[in-house]
Amino acid sequence: MMMKEYLFELEIPVRDYELDSEGIVNNANYLHYLEYTRHEFVKARGYSFGEMSRDGIIPVANRIEIDYKSALRSDDVMLSKLWVERKGVRYLFHQDIYNKETGQLVVSAIVSIVALVGGQLSRGAELWEKLGLDNEQ
Repeated sequence: MMMKEYLFELEIPVRDYELDSEGIVNNANYLHYLEYTRHEFVKARGYSFGEMSRDGIIPVANRIEIDYKSALRSDDVMLSKLWVERKGVRYLFHQDIYNKETGQLVVSAIVSIVALVGGQLSRGAELWEKLGLDNEQ
């Protein structure tokens, strides 16, 4: 698989309540960062999750692969970046989180999303089009 250019980047500060007893970000919080980044990406493309719901389009995560590379600590700021591709009925969000100050890779993930349209599994063309991604691939 070839690396694509990132389509979106989001700066997120580490909050102290996200730290574990070792003083590093708890591993489960990275799932929240990844999801928050996808939500902000969708909003930046001019389509909200509320609009999706009203349109009967429900994106559902069906698989998440995550590799933890390094830790974030109190007062760190991360850069959460993504690019997306379609594979059959799945949207694959390739997401990386970097420490903004050091540039070090913190997390690398692939989040697989499927779209339900009207309660049925869809090929996802509706969502792809609403996000304006037809010309990205």
